[in-house]
Amino acid sequence: MPQQTFDTDLANIACGLIQTHLYDYQGTWLHKDIVSDFDKLKTNAMNAGFELSIASAYRDFERQMRIWNGKFQGERTVLDKLNKPIDLSQLNELDKCHAIMLFSALPGGSRHHFGTDLDVYAGNFLKPGQKLQLEPWEYQIDGPFYEFNNWLDENLASCGFYRPYAQYNGGVAAEPWHISHINTAKHLNDAQNIENLSNAISQFEVAGKDTILANLSDLHARYIRNISLP
Repeated sequence: MPQQTFDTDLANIACGLIQTHLYDYQGTWLHKDIVSDFDKLKTNAMNAGFELSIASAYRDFERQMRIWNGKFQGERTVLDKLNKPIDLSQLNELDKCHAIMLFSALPGGSRHHFGTDLDVYAGNFLKPGQKLQLEPWEYQIDGPFYEFNNWLDENLASCGFYRPYAQYNGGVAAEPWHISHINTAKHLNDAQNIENLSNAISQFEVAGKDTILANLSDLHARYIRNISLP
């Protein structure tokens, strides 16, 4: 089968290098093609008693690189599946990549580059003084967003959204807060292929770049393509 090709703009959008696809939604950047469906989801949530709030939406390549480099260089905390800090100084560069990618994407490999993917929570269910953590326990029984989590299960699809990290599949940890617009994200996910990702990473001072590029095929398969299906 011949390899699928993508135009330069689509590749750059998929890897977080340009912003021509974005719309300013109340101070947050979203892909222009998801605004109507997100409005519907937000209205439906409000009618059900939930103040659907955005913790994170669009993130460009350089912002993702700062997060990555900070973690790779030990300046930001990296957590394991039990939300316990990991001492990265004891790991080689490839193992560092695996540890970081449990929760944080490669620069150029984040779905937040698309503008179709958002981290959401119910703002009116945080107690006074309680700080949002975006950790799984918040969406589980006895967590502040347990009811909201159940509502998302039942209502995301009707507005065109789903959760690409609904469960742990051996790559990215489960992220119940992360939602994605099904139709708009698909072609961008396809364009976030190994070739385009390699081209993007090669242009910047990404920590561990040589190790990443040498192992990109395996990292791409495990953490970028390995998602839950709608």
